[in-house]
This record gives sequence, structure tokens and C-alpha cells, in this order.
Amino acid sequence: QVQLVESGGGLVQAGGSLRLSCAASGRPFTNYAMAWFRQAPGKEREFVAAITWSAFSKTYADVVKGRFTISRDNAKNTVYLQMNSLKPEDTAVYYCAAAPYVGTKSAEYNSWGQGTQVTVSS
Repeated sequence: QVQLVESGGGLVQAGGSLRLSCAASGRPFTNYAMAWFRQAPGKEREFVAAITWSAFSKTYADVVKGRFTISRDNAKNTVYLQMNSLKPEDTAVYYCAAAPYVGTKSAEYNSWGQGTQVTVSS
């Protein structure tokens, strides 16, 4: 499995922006599709965005489409999540995940980071 470490979370006002990063190590980064999920208190983990190994295809949850952008830099073994126009309902712990093939279900991913907290104040 690949090891994943997220960073970039924090506290931001509604309407603001944050960029999350997820650094991968241990296995060739281009072997993996990458995704971001999030989990708010008392709620199930939900899909946010995913990207294929080549970045040719990107998929977004409807609730973030047009506001969030997923990208990756294979030379740096890093995947990013640029989050703009943040809303209080975006508050959650954000996790990056890796899998051999891209998908939108958490069960499809077998490597996970420890998560980074994003808090959006109103």
C-alpha cells in the first residue's frame, strides 16, 4: 500500500479558499487513482473528488462541483484539492485515498491518509 499524508486544513471564513495537499510515498504514485473524501461529525464519509493516474479524467460530487478542483503532480507524488467559495457545510475532516482504479465509493480505496480538519465559519 501507498502511504498518504494530508496537509493544508484550517479555519477559514465562508467564501474563502483553502488548498489541501496529500503527499504519497512507498509505491509508484502513477499506479494509483486518487480521491478526496470528507466526514463531518455524526455523518458518514462522503466522496468529494477523484482523479485518474494521468489526470485525464476528474470526477466531482455535485455539492462541490464548480467550487473545488482536484489536481495532481506526478513528479511530486502529490494530489491537491483547491477549495473555493467555501461554505459552513463544507466543514469536515478531509481524507485522501488511493486505489488502482478511480471510483466514488470509499470501499474502492485501500490506502488512506490520517485526515486534515477543515472548518468554515459563517
